[in-house]
Amino acid sequence: MVRLEHIFRQAEQSQIVVNAHRINRGEMPVTTPAQARTDFHFVERNEPEEILATITEMLKERIPKGLGFDALEDVQVLTPMHRGMLGAANLNAELQMLLNPRGAELTRGSRTLRVGDKVMQIRNNYDLDVFNGDIGRVTGIDTTDQEVSIAYDGRTVIYDYGDLDEVVLAYACSIHKAQGSEYPCVVIPLHTQHYVLLQRNLLYTAVTRGRKMVILVGSRKALAIAVKNLLLPSRGVGGGGAGNRTLPLSTYVAQKLTTRSVPSDRCRSPRPGPWNAPQWVSSTSM
Repeated sequence: MVRLEHIFRQAEQSQIVVNAHRINRGEMPVTTPAQARTDFHFVERNEPEEILATITEMLKERIPKGLGFDALEDVQVLTPMHRGMLGAANLNAELQMLLNPRGAELTRGSRTLRVGDKVMQIRNNYDLDVFNGDIGRVTGIDTTDQEVSIAYDGRTVIYDYGDLDEVVLAYACSIHKAQGSEYPCVVIPLHTQHYVLLQRNLLYTAVTRGRKMVILVGSRKALAIAVKNLLLPSRGVGGGGAGNRTLPLSTYVAQKLTTRSVPSDRCRSPRPGPWNAPQWVSSTSM
């Protein structure tokens, strides 16, 4: 098993780093008053409507004016799930209306893309040389040639309309989609309507995506559930369709103890993979 235990000297003053280690140990993060100068904030809001309103107000006013981060270029909202008021789909609709309400646009089905939109490629496309997780900005919509131009790190990629199912709005994205990426500032909604996905490894992953600022917005109960909920993968004794389930640690251990007499090739369980720690933490083998 690999545990992340040592904090590099240059990062010792970062509350992001301190709280990432606390979360990884199953401890509640240290929070400070909203006016404190720190790189980690928890803004307590208990209802989904309050959380949504707070996030939109932050991206419109407080983050760009108070913290100096560009709401489009620097800030990424990370959510545990896709559906619901605080899921990626609704957050993207709300933030598109807030941050990019006007301009040349293209509507396909229920989705609308506008020039200036922040978007994400969700599948590898080797012909266009864009890959799953790449984030860009819509720079042009050509209704005559039925093409959309998207800039990725200064490189413009031309999409036919038929390829646009590979592109989604990216003002908000799932924590899963953010693995392997980092952003100057991340905002993370937490509520018990995400109960199934309130897991320590997901919270840890979300927090460690932030380089300079992490802001949690939600209920203290949801935060506590996520910190304490260590889930491990289980394939079940006989394989089959159980491969995608997760179990609480105590249940997982009990199941393994009851299957000790089964031949090892039938009860072998996968080891949890690393949580993709960024460079400012080191790994110590245990």
